Amino acid sequence: MDAALPTGERLMVGQQVTVDIEKIAHGGHCVARFEGQVIFVRYAIPGERALVEITSVNSKMARGDAITIVTPSSHRVTPPCQYAKPGGCGGCDFQHIALEHQRTLKSQVIVEQFSRLGGLDVQCEVRGVDPSDGLHWRTRMDFAIGESGRIGLFANRSNEVVEIADCVIADAAMDLSTLAKRRWNGGDRIEVATSSTGQVSVSRAGRSISGPTQLVEKVDGFTYQISPRSFWQAHKSAPATLIAEVMANLRLESGEVVCDLYGGVGLFTAPMAAAVGAKGKVHLIESDRKAISDAQKIFKGVGNVEIHPGTVETRLPKIPDPDVILLDPPRTGAGEEVVTVMTRTHPRAIVYVSCDPASLARDAKLLLAMGYRMDSLVGFDLFPQTQHVECVARFIPA
Repeated sequence: MDAALPTGERLMVGQQVTVDIEKIAHGGHCVARFEGQVIFVRYAIPGERALVEITSVNSKMARGDAITIVTPSSHRVTPPCQYAKPGGCGGCDFQHIALEHQRTLKSQVIVEQFSRLGGLDVQCEVRGVDPSDGLHWRTRMDFAIGESGRIGLFANRSNEVVEIADCVIADAAMDLSTLAKRRWNGGDRIEVATSSTGQVSVSRAGRSISGPTQLVEKVDGFTYQISPRSFWQAHKSAPATLIAEVMANLRLESGEVVCDLYGGVGLFTAPMAAAVGAKGKVHLIESDRKAISDAQKIFKGVGNVEIHPGTVETRLPKIPDPDVILLDPPRTGAGEEVVTVMTRTHPRAIVYVSCDPASLARDAKLLLAMGYRMDSLVGFDLFPQTQHVECVARFIPA
């Protein structure tokens, strides 16, 4: 039964209220309202009616978990993981939703973010990738240590560690059930990474515990030898999927000059260098020292690749007249300074790989204001069971 709440009185932590679940929102939750107050609800699906327990309150809204589903959605499924529930691990947001509908909801989030933050009316398909069940795809995992010394993941919006025996989205090659049996002293995180060539690396606080200190990744005929700590796309299918989409959007020709901004170890640099040929040039700009070190080894002796350690803001202005720009910025996006620097070089196309639709929408608004238009946008479900989604957008002069 709902606790009695006079109109206008603030919701309280621990209070339970029955509400109708409205639209999906950016961040892995849905919107509901009670007595005029907005509640961001996890473990619900738009269209459901649910009993929600309030978990936090501030001056603008409340947060809560759907603890009983009064009227379930036809898209509701039983989560494949025992920890995907209120009070459980915060690693996944959508295990209670059928995979195809997860993609529909992610598409709605992209459309809403572009409308609200970018002032743009867009449509965006979110495409699925293998494995088709959305499980055992993650090749990079970072575990905290619980009170009893077992590995675990943080609860949602909390520093509380939920100890786990296994993880259904982790690559099975990690053999987490064995790692979970071990007791770890201290609080340093445990990092596990697998490669496309079957390697498994386990490290702690940056120091190798087992496995190779360099991972060999092979994608579409290109080989990358990288540190387990360097950024690499987490989903097994992400590198090949993104290379295919990026190259289709770049439409590179022999002899062209390309800038690979936030280029990391050079995932996209390798196919771009092959496409522009010996008469062309790829300029990789990256600020992370570990990634730079890896990239320098990967492209040693490759004459049409130049690596620029440093920030995009300082390095890009020194590269004259690039034909095309590719950028894959961190979750915060590129921002006004980088967008300004990019557009001043007048590339014929800017291809943007984004792991956050909100920052992409904000940057798209800036690009449009500086004389570019977006002529392509697609999403990829490279983070199934979670609220995250990868987008690739193409911008050309208006």
